Amino acid sequence: MEKLERYRPFSPLNCLSIASQLLAVQYTVQANMKLHSAPPFRAEQMGSLLRPDNLLAIREKIAQTGISEAEAGLPAVEQEAVREVVKMQQDLGFKAVTSGEYNRTRFWGLMWDEFNGTIRLQDAEASMFRLYHPDVVSLIEKDRKVMPGDSVIAGQKLSHSAATPSNLHELKLVQASLPESEWHNIKLTMITPAWFHMRYKQGHAYTPEAYSNDAEYFADVAKVYNSELRALYAAGLRNVQFDDPGMAYFCSQAFRQGWAEDASNTGTVDDLLDAYIKLYNDSLAGLPEDLHTGIHLCRGNFIGGRHFSEGSYDVIAKKLFEDLNVNTFYLEYDTERAGGFEPLRFLPKDKNVVVGVISTKLREMEDKEAVKERIFKAADFVAQGSGESRKEALKRVCVSPQCGFSTHESGYPLLVEHQKKKMSLVREIADEVWGQA
Repeated sequence: MEKLERYRPFSPLNCLSIASQLLAVQYTVQANMKLHSAPPFRAEQMGSLLRPDNLLAIREKIAQTGISEAEAGLPAVEQEAVREVVKMQQDLGFKAVTSGEYNRTRFWGLMWDEFNGTIRLQDAEASMFRLYHPDVVSLIEKDRKVMPGDSVIAGQKLSHSAATPSNLHELKLVQASLPESEWHNIKLTMITPAWFHMRYKQGHAYTPEAYSNDAEYFADVAKVYNSELRALYAAGLRNVQFDDPGMAYFCSQAFRQGWAEDASNTGTVDDLLDAYIKLYNDSLAGLPEDLHTGIHLCRGNFIGGRHFSEGSYDVIAKKLFEDLNVNTFYLEYDTERAGGFEPLRFLPKDKNVVVGVISTKLREMEDKEAVKERIFKAADFVAQGSGESRKEALKRVCVSPQCGFSTHESGYPLLVEHQKKKMSLVREIADEVWGQA
């Protein structure tokens, strides 16, 4: 916003001029607030936050002794932990508050386990999996098994109970920490509908009794997700962010090569990308217009800060940005692994991008001025593609850390004080670049 001149000789004409400028400023503020009185906000964060020790201790006690959550006192501790982390986010100036994913042990949670028709496999055979799939590689143990509890397939036709949506408990935890007038700011992170399909070899995401092909399977997955989202909307949710490492894997030449060399696959890797875009679009079909949707292309911040994929967005950007029916793309740009901002020239005018330029893997603080320059550079590529000015393009750009701070409940290089400093830096940069939420 341009500043008004402070010192000018007094005259009626000057008064009229100043009044006109004030009116123009008022309209500008109103327009900007209209644009960003709903998600995404200028300062964003990806959802998961470092868990408090007492919450981790109770979960460990449950795992080790087998006592119930109620006996261990988990509900009260969990609710208090969420209340405190919501307050922390608000104190740091963040509007889109999350649960910190405190009710989950891993970022994907138990959503798939709770769908009707799924089977959780224990000690699943590695032969079921695409061993070139980046995060599968990290889960395979020395005996070529997969970690227990990480393998879910459809054993029967998938269905959903709208009366008991999987993510309702988490939503209510955050709602209980806020006045109802602020519920619309709550952001719920949700695992991609393609999460378990992509890691299994062709035809292994479901039993032959359940589905005869991927198209049938995807159709029911979309129905389940659509029902879940409708139920959560009815409960007050207005902002959902899909966490999708798989979409970033399409940028990886190693994954693309692995797919091409896998004789069991049907179609090309780009056919799979098309199928996943359709799966998303079918999952979101017909939802209320005021439900903000976004997708986080996660490159990994797992135990020990491990990343899973490399490669520029160039190879998928045009198709992804133009064809995927979400409002916002949350993209990781913390290292050169993601390439440059050039693919942002394909961002349509009705969609936003959140550039993740603050690392959640490294304790060292980023240089604020250098980050601001990167944001301007990203906006320049958005402007180049849309024919806008930098100022106009900046209206569709936001800033965030590149990933969550704790996508698994333990084992991260950052401490709570580093997390707060990083989030404070995001807020400070947003204030200096845009001067609004």
